[in-house]
Amino acid sequence: MEGQGPQRVLTGVSGLDEILQNGFISGQAYLTRGGTGTGKTTLGMHYLGTGVAQQEPTLLITLGEPEQRLRRNAANIGIDLEGISVLDLTPSKEYFAENLTYDIFSPADVEREPTTQKIMAEVKRIQPQRVFIDSMTQFRYLATDNFQFHQQVLSFIRFLTDQGCTVLLTSESTATNADDDLQFLCDGVIDLAYNRSEDLRTLEIIKFRGSDFRGGTHVVRLTHVGMSVFPRLRPESFGNEFVSESISSGVPEIDELLHGGIERGTVTVVTGSTGVGKTTFGLQFMKEAAGRGERSVVYSFEENKETMLHRCEGVNIPVAAMLEQDTLSVVQVEALLLSPDEFAQQVRQEVEQNQARIVMIDSISGYQLSIRGGELIKRLHALCRYLQNMGVTVILVNETETITGEFKATGMGISYLADNIIFLRHLEVRSELHKAIGVLKKRLSGFENTLREFEITRYGLKVGPPLTNLRRILSGIPDWTDESTQER
Repeated sequence: MEGQGPQRVLTGVSGLDEILQNGFISGQAYLTRGGTGTGKTTLGMHYLGTGVAQQEPTLLITLGEPEQRLRRNAANIGIDLEGISVLDLTPSKEYFAENLTYDIFSPADVEREPTTQKIMAEVKRIQPQRVFIDSMTQFRYLATDNFQFHQQVLSFIRFLTDQGCTVLLTSESTATNADDDLQFLCDGVIDLAYNRSEDLRTLEIIKFRGSDFRGGTHVVRLTHVGMSVFPRLRPESFGNEFVSESISSGVPEIDELLHGGIERGTVTVVTGSTGVGKTTFGLQFMKEAAGRGERSVVYSFEENKETMLHRCEGVNIPVAAMLEQDTLSVVQVEALLLSPDEFAQQVRQEVEQNQARIVMIDSISGYQLSIRGGELIKRLHALCRYLQNMGVTVILVNETETITGEFKATGMGISYLADNIIFLRHLEVRSELHKAIGVLKKRLSGFENTLREFEITRYGLKVGPPLTNLRRILSGIPDWTDESTQER
C-alpha cells in the first residue's frame, strides 16, 4: 500500500532492529564485517533463526565452519536452526588425506565453476527468502584477481536478490585483507568491533541504503543467549504526555521549603557529603509516591541493596511493603560491568514496561564509573532528557567530598541539568554535629530562601523551622547572630 514504505525483514536482534528502524529492507544485500570474535556468525544465526520462526525458507552457505559445528553453536545460544537448509562448502576431512593438487590449472579455476553451480542449484531448489553467507572472504580465494572478484560478487549478489532473497554476508576485515569492494557492492554495512583491553564489543551502521538509521557506536554483548545490542539513547525520539504537577514529599516542612514539592518530569540533584541523608531524602518522595499507587525505582551504584533496605526500615520508610506491593524496585548496579547504553536500556524497560514514575540514581559518581571516554555529562544529559520527555521525575544523588568548609553544589559540571538543586549540609554548632537542608535552585517555582535543621529519626525525616538566628551556615561552622540566642 502506498505510503507504508519498503517491506522490512527483522534481524532477530531487538536492539539492532531498533537501530535499523525495524530491520533490513527486503530484497537487499547487507555486509557484516569485523575481526575475529566480534559476533558476525552469531548475528547470522539470529537472522536465520528468525526466518525459521516465521516459517520462511532460509539458506545458510558456509565456507568457514562445517554445518554440524554451526548447528551445535546455534543450539548452545538457544537458536533453533532445525528448519534451515545448509550448503556446506567447507573442505571435507578427505581433502587433506587425498592430497589433492592441480598441475595445470590454479585451484581457483578448478573450484569456481562447481561451487557456482552448487549455489545456483540450491537457491533455485529452495527459493529462500533469507540467505546467510559465512564468509565472503573465502570467495576471494576463488578469484584470480581483484577485478574478477568484484565482477563475480556483483553478479552473485544480483542473482540472489533477483530471486527475492534478502542476503546477509560476513567478511573478515583486517589491515592486510581490506573489504572496501564488498562495502561498495552491498546495500548496507554493519561494522562490528572488539576492544580487548576493555572487553567491549561495539556495533556501528556505516551504510544503509533506502532508509534512515540510528547513527553512532552501540554496545554489543555476546552471552549464552546470543547477541544483544544496546542502542545509544536519543532522547528526542521519545515523548509522553503528562501533567506538570507538584509532587509532595509527605513532610510538610520540606514541602514548605520547596513551595509545594518538586514538579513531575523535572531533574532534582540532591547534593551533600557522606552520611548526611541524601538517599533517605530521595526515598521519602518514593514513599509518598507509593501511597498514590505509583512505582519508583532506585539504582544503587554504591550501597548494598540489603543494607539500604535495612536502614530504611529503621527510619520509617516501609521498603519491604513497597517492594511487595510492586511500588518500588531497588536495583543494585555494578558499574564496572555495565556500559551506559546497557544501563539506559534497563531504565527504559522500567519506564516503558513497568511505568516507573520516579527514578533515582544513587549516585552520580558511581554512574560515572560505567562511562568510558569521559562522556559523563553527555550520557547523563541524554538519560535525564529521555526521562523528562517521558514525564518521569529524576532524582540524582551527588556526593561532595568535604564535610564542612567551602560549599560546592556538585563539582562535576552538571548543575545545568538540574531543574532543582537541594543541598544537605553538616553543621558544627556548639561542638555538636548537626544537619541543615536548603534549596539552591528551582526552575518552575519559587522556594524558601532560608535553611532548616534536618534530622533522620526512627519516625522518619524531621525538619525544623527556618534557621534565622544562624549566619555563615554554608561555611559549615556557623555562628549565632546574637548572644541571647546563643545562651538559650
